Amino acid sequence: MDLSGRIALVTGSARRLGRAIATALARRGVHVAVHYRTSADEAARAVQEFQELGVRSRAYRADLSSPADIDRLFDEIGSEFGGLDILVNNAAVFERKPIDEIAAEDWDRVLAVNLRAPFLCAQRAARLMKPRGGGRIVNLADLSAFEHWTGYAHHSVSKAGLVALTRVLAKAFAPQILVNTVAPGPVLPPDSADERERSELAARTALKRLGSPEDAVQAVLFLLESDYQTGQVLVVDGGKLLL
Repeated sequence: MDLSGRIALVTGSARRLGRAIATALARRGVHVAVHYRTSADEAARAVQEFQELGVRSRAYRADLSSPADIDRLFDEIGSEFGGLDILVNNAAVFERKPIDEIAAEDWDRVLAVNLRAPFLCAQRAARLMKPRGGGRIVNLADLSAFEHWTGYAHHSVSKAGLVALTRVLAKAFAPQILVNTVAPGPVLPPDSADERERSELAARTALKRLGSPEDAVQAVLFLLESDYQTGQVLVVDGGKLLL
């Protein structure tokens, strides 16, 4: 896919990795719908930055745990942009809790955003993509889909489910819409991580160093531009899963 002139929605794109992905797309001439839930100021700055690059951009607030908000989000994007070519399901919640303390509402909250929302967004995106001849969907998982983090049981299950969902959607939407997943490893530690924690993360990779958001961004771009990849999971972890 030639990205220039395409229309993209990146969920959770006001900050961190979502912002980096959206910025990379805007720099390639993609018109970007910026989604946020609480980061209104950051979303407004992103829109201004993207418009200065010469592309169309608008910020949309939506609570992705709400199916009604998802419907409204896609209705507004359809009205504003006239369609959609790219969906990047980046938004997620990341909550630590001992497995015997996870309540039903904790479980439902995490899976609503991390698994149900990507499904509903993909479903709505497909309706906007098909009249345009197809499109691309890239989901953002992480290593918890494969490493089974017991301190993040609901998160781990949600990301493993997202990998399975990717393959289901790839089969269902083929050949018009290609669906893939990027699973980043230690490319963007939590803002609260100190130097010791960062060093420990780096030591747990085969390459003995942290990655950067750009490593994950390049993986997303590869999958968006490729015409012969679907149902795939691209792990970007510096070899962490090898150890």
